[in-house]
Amino acid sequence: MEQTLTQAAPVRRQRILSGIQPSGTPTLGNYIGAMRNWKLLEDEYDCLYMIADLHTITVRQEPAKLRQQSIQLLALLLAIGLDPDKNVLFFQSHVTQHAQMSWLLNCFTYMGEMSRMTQFKDKSAKHADNVNCGLFTYPVLMAGDILLYQANLVPVGVDQTQHLEICRDIAARVNGLYGNVFTMPEGYYSKVGARVMSLQEPTRKMSKSDPDDCFISILDGPDAVRRKVRRAVTDSDGEIRFDPENKPGVSNLLSILSALTGEKVDALAESMAGKGYGELKSAVTDAVIGTLEPIQASFTQYMGDKAYLESVYRSGAERASRIAERTLSKLMKKIGFVGR
Repeated sequence: MEQTLTQAAPVRRQRILSGIQPSGTPTLGNYIGAMRNWKLLEDEYDCLYMIADLHTITVRQEPAKLRQQSIQLLALLLAIGLDPDKNVLFFQSHVTQHAQMSWLLNCFTYMGEMSRMTQFKDKSAKHADNVNCGLFTYPVLMAGDILLYQANLVPVGVDQTQHLEICRDIAARVNGLYGNVFTMPEGYYSKVGARVMSLQEPTRKMSKSDPDDCFISILDGPDAVRRKVRRAVTDSDGEIRFDPENKPGVSNLLSILSALTGEKVDALAESMAGKGYGELKSAVTDAVIGTLEPIQASFTQYMGDKAYLESVYRSGAERASRIAERTLSKLMKKIGFVGR
């Protein structure tokens, strides 16, 4: 007897959404802690990587500079190896559903929840002359970013955990009212990566908003890298060992070297026992330059092909919009709006 074989429906891979702001060139810390790991995800997950330009304008931006930095960031994502066919690369502002979803979710978010956001307090202190409503409701826009794409996983650092929590609270509230509208996102914590600290204040995370000598930019040339690493804060006892509490500067340099060479921190410290800080800084400098030079060469090539960059972000926006519109339409129907 002839048997009929039924083909099982393909299982949808889990979806990951992550975003990065075009408020300046990403740092070595951004690369080690997040960006280089994105390439490792593209064969296992459905990945969307968003240039979060809407988020950027909570702080005043120079228009021409914002446009240039946005294009440069797209080129950098390609330069670190992200395949635009395997990943959706897009500008947040090109997908209008982000702004629409943000308004809808604002109506399901409470003032008290927003007022407890630590990043609002920090940025308000830094930009006291521009404490705008967008800065206050920034986490709602971020929640919309995640929920629009029914993301299962969101790569988060320690400073973003609170935003993921409020996203989950909003999603649970909407789902409680209208049924299964949103996928409940979970944090994705990479197995590979390190927390890179400021070169001048090694008890604080490296940030592109700090003074220039505090961070290494992905686009810093060899001379700039040598200068910044040479000036990096260490201490006065001269011993190379990994001890973040008592020797944060030396430990930060060892962490960077470990992340870029793949060697364990303890093994590096042991191999440098009895050597001076100059040799440690020289090793770090060589590792950083060796990592960044091929990325920079690829970046220059992409920046020279504006037509290709445009094709990437146009295609990315179309693909992202199709996913986002399904979620937005579903929520609007549940709320009770008349369909278009």
